[in-house]
Amino acid sequence: MRQMSTYDLMESFRNANQWLGASALSFASYPIFSMVPNPSFQWMAAWGQVTERTFERMVAKPDWGIRTLTCEDGRDHLVNIETVMSRPFGDLIHFNVSGRAEQPRKVLLVAPMSGHYATLLRPTVKSLIVNCEVYVTDWQNARNIPVSMGKFDIEDYTLYLVDFMKALGPEINVVAVCQPAPLALAATAYLAEIEPAAQPRTLTLIGGPINPDAAATEVTDFGRRVTMGQLEELMIQRVGFLYKGVGRPVYPGLLQLASFISMNGDRHAKAFTDQILRVAHGEASDNDPHNRFYDEYLAVMDMTAEFYLSTVERIFKGLEIAENRFVVNGHRVDIGKITDVAVKTVEGGKDDISAPGQCIAALDLCTGLPDSMKANYLEPEAGHYGIFAGRSWRNNIRPLVLDFMDANAGRHSTRKPANRNVAANS
Repeated sequence: MRQMSTYDLMESFRNANQWLGASALSFASYPIFSMVPNPSFQWMAAWGQVTERTFERMVAKPDWGIRTLTCEDGRDHLVNIETVMSRPFGDLIHFNVSGRAEQPRKVLLVAPMSGHYATLLRPTVKSLIVNCEVYVTDWQNARNIPVSMGKFDIEDYTLYLVDFMKALGPEINVVAVCQPAPLALAATAYLAEIEPAAQPRTLTLIGGPINPDAAATEVTDFGRRVTMGQLEELMIQRVGFLYKGVGRPVYPGLLQLASFISMNGDRHAKAFTDQILRVAHGEASDNDPHNRFYDEYLAVMDMTAEFYLSTVERIFKGLEIAENRFVVNGHRVDIGKITDVAVKTVEGGKDDISAPGQCIAALDLCTGLPDSMKANYLEPEAGHYGIFAGRSWRNNIRPLVLDFMDANAGRHSTRKPANRNVAANS
């Protein structure tokens, strides 16, 4: 197990680079240097600006940036982000559009806990909020959670989803993106046995590793190559003294970011070189495409060690969801018990993280569902990000998902109401 000094060393390295960037920008921006005909000072200022912003974003939680929405009445309505349920490791939030009638479609968007904040789904939220009541799971950064709050693994994650679904009621449509897809499926099956009236109306799984062995990717190959002991030794560190979660074992966001970048190092290096050139030439802006993408991409969060390790061990190595052997709180979940929730899977033909075949495996597990309540869609030219954001999502996938929700809107009108006596701050 790594020590806190290792975590603090990474933070010191990040902080030093942020300082170097700020220093270079400040030094090279003195007006006197404009009299020097050599462009080196201009290049230094550009490098400093890009470097400072890059390393600063690594510890900043991005803002949702969704402030107003133009409704059918032609007026701009304020969007208020309200906390429906608050838990130590994650909140259930609602994007409430002021002055707008409540929309008939209620959507619970389950954000991944995979190193980035829930704001990664900002484009998805913006596209759904137009004609849906949108709720999102807003997971907390593990480095800010005191050790006294206890553990948080994939079983705890699943139980959080169960509580969120129960709080929102049976008319909710659940959309799980990427990593939480198998756990959202398990949570629905858990409710099917424990409290059937609280099941969601529909469940849409987007690019999730239901069966990682169905189609190998670099992610699944990595999980096969290393042992759990190696993962714990190489990837897990204890939060340093700077944060409230001091001493908590985590998979650091900075370490995961280094892994992300190394997978496509040449492409990222070119992106930052080009951005420095644009800044030097006065062609960059605060919200240009580079900054919009990397402000989100570089903002990383720590995951609890037990969540990361249990995900690898039980979802990827053990295939507990794929083989219908998943256990939650001592109860073996049977996905075949789902008989009253329409399930749709969405995959991207060029997804190199959850390749086609991994997500559609959920439909085979739903043995209790008739074929009329199952659906699948493959977007041929979409990569992993494109199936929940961007042109493919907006033009092709989103309309199909909404049609799927509408087609099953009246299916559960006879269900008894779910228990909604859930404490807002339990």
